[in-house]
Amino acid sequence: MPEGDTIHFAASRLRAVLAGQVPDLVDTPQRRHAMDRWPERLAGRAVQVVDAHGKHLFVRFEGDLVIHSHLGMTGSWIVRRAGAPRGGLVWLVLRRGAQECLELGGPTLELLTAQRARTDPRIAQLGPDILGEEFDVQAALARLRAGGPERSVGEALLDQRAVAGIGNIWKCETCFSAAIDPWRPIGAVSDGELHALLAFARREMAVSARDGFIARPRSVYRRAGEACARCGARVRARGQGDGDRRTYWCPGCQR
Repeated sequence: MPEGDTIHFAASRLRAVLAGQVPDLVDTPQRRHAMDRWPERLAGRAVQVVDAHGKHLFVRFEGDLVIHSHLGMTGSWIVRRAGAPRGGLVWLVLRRGAQECLELGGPTLELLTAQRARTDPRIAQLGPDILGEEFDVQAALARLRAGGPERSVGEALLDQRAVAGIGNIWKCETCFSAAIDPWRPIGAVSDGELHALLAFARREMAVSARDGFIARPRSVYRRAGEACARCGARVRARGQGDGDRRTYWCPGCQR
C-alpha cells in the first residue's frame, strides 16, 4: 500500500527520466481518459519538476499543466525499458528515450492547471509533508491535536490534514518505536512523545524513500500472534477508526 515514502521513491525515479525533458510519448491507454486529449495538450512541453507531497505525486509541465496522481491502496508507478509488453492496468505512459514511466491503477490520475493544483482542497488542506525538505514540527503538533484530545494517536497520525505521508504501516511501526499504545488518547500523549514519533517517522521513512520498500521496518506490522522482539508478548491486531484500518501493536510494551 503506497505511503509517503513510496511516493517520494517513485518521484525520484520519474525525475531521473523526465526532469528537463520533453517526453517522446504521452499515452493514456484506458477508456476513462479517451476524451481528455492529454497527448495533444502536453505535446512539445518539457517536464519542469517531478515532486511529491505526502501521498500525492505531481509531474509539472511547461505551460502550467500538472499531472496529479494519488495511488490509493492499489496503484503503483514503475520505470522500465521502453516498449516492453503492457498489462491491462496501465493508465499513463510517459516515455523518454529508452525508458518509460507507467502508472498502474489507482483512484486519482488527472491533468490540472497549476492554479487548480495549488487550490484544490484535496491538496491545499494537506498538513506538512513528513518527508518535506522543511518540516515544521510545531505546526505538525498543533494539527495532530486539532482533532480533539480524545482522538487516538493512531487515528491522528493517519489524518493527512495533520501530517501528510504517514499511512497504516508507518502508523503501526512509529507507535511501536516509541512504545505508545495506538489507542491512547492524543491528549494523554506529551509533546515530547509526539516529537519522538515524528522524528522516527521522518528518519526511517527517508531511508525507505531513498532505498525502496525493502528498507521499511517490520517490528509489528502483519505480525499478529508473533512474539514481540522487545518484550516477548504476542503482537495483536484489530481495526481502528472510521476506516477500520487494521492496527498492529504489542500490548506488553506499548502502554
